[in-house]
Amino acid sequence: MRRWRGLSGIIFINRNGLRWRDAPKEYGPHKTLYNRWKRWSDKGIFARMMAGLAADHGEEKTVMIDATYLKAHRTASSLAVKKGGVAV
Repeated sequence: MRRWRGLSGIIFINRNGLRWRDAPKEYGPHKTLYNRWKRWSDKGIFARMMAGLAADHGEEKTVMIDATYLKAHRTASSLAVKKGGVAV
């Protein structure tokens, strides 16, 4: 049952763009989550999971998951104005 908790934690972290140490305590220690994610990624487990999920649909197309996370400082939008640029 711990592996399911770990998998849920890894998905939660990636879906929400969080740092590993921001994982809720219910998923276990953040270091364990990271180590499991790293180990499974190196073994290609996530790639096989995605291939399996895509194969279940019977369609030949690219399936992608975007876990991009960009963080901007709250004053980032006003920097252009301070330097003489135009704020968007």
